Amino acid sequence: MEEVVLRLKELLFPSIANVAVLSVDVNIAIVRVDVQCTTAGAACPECGAWSTRVHSSYLRLPADVPSAGRRVVLQLRVRRFRCPTTLCPRRTLVEQISGLTRRHGQRTERLRSTLAALGLALAGRAGARLAAVLGVSVSRSTVLRLVNALPEPEVPAPRVVGVDEYAIRKGRHYGTALVDVETRRPIDLLPDRKASSLAAWLARRPDVEVVCRDRAPFFAEGAAAGARSRPRTGGISGTT
Repeated sequence: MEEVVLRLKELLFPSIANVAVLSVDVNIAIVRVDVQCTTAGAACPECGAWSTRVHSSYLRLPADVPSAGRRVVLQLRVRRFRCPTTLCPRRTLVEQISGLTRRHGQRTERLRSTLAALGLALAGRAGARLAAVLGVSVSRSTVLRLVNALPEPEVPAPRVVGVDEYAIRKGRHYGTALVDVETRRPIDLLPDRKASSLAAWLARRPDVEVVCRDRAPFFAEGAAAGARSRPRTGGISGTT
């Protein structure tokens, strides 16, 4: 029996430590996995003190990645511990399984990552439709919310910047779009196309060496003013 439990753990949670699979219940529509945390205690998120004094326990039911088109729900018995620090404002704390759960989370971390990846590739509505095909019921607003919760990726400082206008309201209101020409990735959007806005943007980015722009006079003035504001960097080359 122990060998079966270990095999289930390796199959269902290959990269997650401190979790044990107690049982698996499978029917035509849903898979329920009974799991529990195997650590002796938990660290207080407020003061960092380690606690093994159990206050109570309750059942969490986070959704997990689907299996063969079936919904997967974890039946996770979590413990609430008493914080051992007398002056700590947090009296009790709930254990979390690293890589699997988070505070107040209704989905496992790997399901959150899967839905966020769908949102990045397909946006909200199409991402939610594909998630339903895979066996996850989710709204488009939830998909977009998970995308917005992702950390901002680290973007290398651009060396060659393309500058052009874009219409916020065609014929009335225009802004400035800036693109890294070498990677072809958008960098920033300015709310207007004033020379002063472009100059201020360039002044904050001393790594920019070349500005590719059209013949609009406000872009030419902005690039020139941005170059003058940082004489020690050697200025900026301009192309049209």
